[in-house]
Amino acid sequence: MTTDHTTTTNLKATDGDTVLLTGESPLLGPEVRALGLPQPFPPHAVPRGARPTTVPGRHMPRLSHAERNRRWDALRKRMLMADVDVLVFLGNDIYWDMGLANLRYVTGVGAKMGSHALFFLDAEPVLYNAVAHMSRPFHHQESVQDWVTDIRIGHGVVELAAELRDRGLGHSRIGLVGFNSTIQTTPTFLDGELRGLETALPNAKFVDFSHVLQHMRMVKSEEEIDLMRRAAGIARKVVDTLVTASRPGATEAEVYAQMVQTQIAEGGEPNIFNLLASGPVEHPTEELWHLLHGTDQPSTPTTRPLAEGDLVITEFHTKFGGYLVHTEYTVHVGPRVPAQLRKIWDVSLECLDASREAFRPGVTLREAWEAIRRPSERAGLDFVELGFHAMGLASPEFPTVIYRPGYGSSALDGSRIGDLVLEEGMAFGNNIDLHDPSWKPDVGCMLADFMVVREGGAELLVNTPRELGIGGV
Repeated sequence: MTTDHTTTTNLKATDGDTVLLTGESPLLGPEVRALGLPQPFPPHAVPRGARPTTVPGRHMPRLSHAERNRRWDALRKRMLMADVDVLVFLGNDIYWDMGLANLRYVTGVGAKMGSHALFFLDAEPVLYNAVAHMSRPFHHQESVQDWVTDIRIGHGVVELAAELRDRGLGHSRIGLVGFNSTIQTTPTFLDGELRGLETALPNAKFVDFSHVLQHMRMVKSEEEIDLMRRAAGIARKVVDTLVTASRPGATEAEVYAQMVQTQIAEGGEPNIFNLLASGPVEHPTEELWHLLHGTDQPSTPTTRPLAEGDLVITEFHTKFGGYLVHTEYTVHVGPRVPAQLRKIWDVSLECLDASREAFRPGVTLREAWEAIRRPSERAGLDFVELGFHAMGLASPEFPTVIYRPGYGSSALDGSRIGDLVLEEGMAFGNNIDLHDPSWKPDVGCMLADFMVVREGGAELLVNTPRELGIGGV
């Protein structure tokens, strides 16, 4: 079933050489109309036959209809097997917009301004997005994507419920899709939206379907990996920017801003995930610095100027076409690098190489994390994180192992998943955050590439420099 873009988002009324657009879908049924929702905006004239421009979409990444159809077919099969009649996607921008991951996976749209969707077994989805003043003369999503054509200005879950009643689904078994991950382990449904659906559809049965989408996203297609390669290419340029910008006198804020500027200027989506920290390697022993792992926003960046002998460490994400790639790197400001720091870096490289060797189909997760940690154990080093976390439209995805068994969180320490095997097309960011407690308890190195599980060893996407970064030279 296909629908003309211009008829899904605007009613048209004849007036000579023009048509009048109202922003109201002509596909609204009686239940939706009975809600008495306000018309988005007064009718306004546009030339007859005018269509939304497609120029912006030519300059944005897109996945093919074949990829869309693969996902829709797989999802509908899972719905049938679970006896679910329709899916309600409740998107939000929680956790760096990752609350939109499942909705974006199915619709191709990750717009932050209030996205919901209905996904049917036997009809095209309906996407609810944006507000009236952002939708005149048409929804901009009609210019930048072609997966979904029925795009409507959203009025909340009461409108979704009325649409389901109009389609005879008021007594159905409804799958709810929010977002969850190995950090956000509870599906992120807003209580008000759930209560609104239950009130408007008292005869429906609701089931959580979020985990099904998380499982579908676990193994990436080659089209998805291509987008990740683009994100990784941007990440490599960000690393170069980090090294160049880390000079004496530059502030954390200036370094941070240049990294973000590189991401966006190179075509990445605005995604300000940069866990950066800096400070002097040599400092009073009674003064602890946070130089084992980067820090969260808004604690970073600060306006502290960098100085000779400082360390700059970071974990950052780049995003292209919705797909995230993870990179970690370490820069020493000035060429006089302490020998103990170089030792930590060298062992970090050994762990990285062990990751590349371990990420092969058929290797168990336990075999992988034990191999990755072996160089650190031999060298007598400790770690904050040492393992890997899956990534794609969100981070961290399943499976993720970064902590020692029994520590941190059972969702992140390998609990119950050690015997699971890696599959070709899984994609992981490394987490190699080492330090030497016999030297300093608060100074270490961060290092990561981004790896795709392949026969014969992982494919590295970022190609993070194997040399410790030297800033200020």
